[in-house]
Parts: sequence; structure tokens; C-alpha cells
Amino acid sequence: MKNDTGARNNDLRNQPAYPLAEAAHYLRLPAATLRSWVAGRSYPKGDGKGHFQPLIKPARGRPPTLSFWNLIEAHVLRSLRTEHGLPVRELRKAIRYAERELEIDHLLLRRDLCTHAGQVFLDQYGRLISLNASGQLALRKVFEEHLKRVDWDEWQFPVRLYPFVPGGSQVQRPIAIDPAIAFGRPVVLSAGVSTGAIADRIDAGEAVTDLAEDYGLTPSEIEQAVIYERAA
Repeated sequence: MKNDTGARNNDLRNQPAYPLAEAAHYLRLPAATLRSWVAGRSYPKGDGKGHFQPLIKPARGRPPTLSFWNLIEAHVLRSLRTEHGLPVRELRKAIRYAERELEIDHLLLRRDLCTHAGQVFLDQYGRLISLNASGQLALRKVFEEHLKRVDWDEWQFPVRLYPFVPGGSQVQRPIAIDPAIAFGRPVVLSAGVSTGAIADRIDAGEAVTDLAEDYGLTPSEIEQAVIYERAA
């Protein structure tokens, strides 16, 4: 995939679509955390300040606006943050190591993460942060669960993300973010209905059962849409 840069740049999935705060909300991430991944961050050092370089290059820099593919990169990084404090320096080294060793561009966007490339990346990351055997096992499990929430196309690039619903089943995937549906905003996939619209109608006083009938959804799907939208 090294010769298709122009096509990737023009792809709908690579266009700026999500302001930083909106992207953080969809991914259930603190906005400050996502900002540090996208814009880097300063840190104190003996002779003044240093600066960690960003891990994700946003589709638009000022103000930071993410593409769908940027969402996927952040979703993958979130899997590491779930179990660890995400040492930025070591994580960047692990990504670069895996890409260099396997000659894969944009590793965090590729289905290769599900195979040997992902293991090379995790092994290097574990070594850099001195992760013991049980920690490695836990990390791999979390990483695998996050990768199951992504669909890839025939060229191994992401086409759809199924974000986690707080308190929901790890297996169920009722909510989807797909650039080809509702301008890339989260929807209840079975009906293509915006989760935001559902939550707004509930806030306006409408009943779950009424909305379920209107949209042809189950009450459980309505509730999961609301939980997803309103969870802190």
C-alpha cells in the first residue's frame, strides 16, 4: 500500500470530520488525553520544557479535526490505555519498530494488527515498559477485544467502528460509526438512526417504547443508544 497515497488522501474516511471534543466523546476518552495524542504535550525537564511528539496526525491541524481513520487510530491506542498509563515515548518507539521491521505503513490503521504485525508491536511495547508475563497476557486480551470492534475493507483499511457502550456486552455491537452513514455520526446500525437524535427525543420526554415503535428498534437498542450518548 505504499503507492496509493493520493487515493488515500482523497478517501472520505481520511477527510476532516470530527472536532476534538466530539471525537473524544464518541471514543469515551478524556478530551485532554486525545489532545495529547493528536497535538503532543509539553513536560518539565531540568533545563526547561520538553515536548512529546503526537502519535496521531489529524486530518486538519488547526483547530484539530480528526478523520474517521484518526478515530480508528485513537480507538487502537485506547486499548493500551485501558490497562496501562500509555507511556507515549515507548508507544511511539514500538509503533515505529513494528512498521520498520515489517515494512507496513500506518500500522494503527491496518488489519495487520490482528496478525503477526500486531504481535511484533505488542512484544516490543511490552519490552519497552518491562511488562511481566501476566501483564502481557492481559494487554493482548484487551487489544484483541478492541480490534474486534473494527471492520476492514479488502485493502485492509478500516471501514466501520463499533464503539463500546458503557456497561454493555463485549460481544454485542449495536452502535456503529461509518463514514458512509449519517455523515459518520454514531447510529443504531440495524435502523441507521442517529444515537444523538434518539437521546434528544428521550430528553424531550418521549417514552422508550414509543421511540422503539417509531424506529423499528427494540427497547434495548433505544436504551443502549441513550447510554452511549449520555455516558460521562
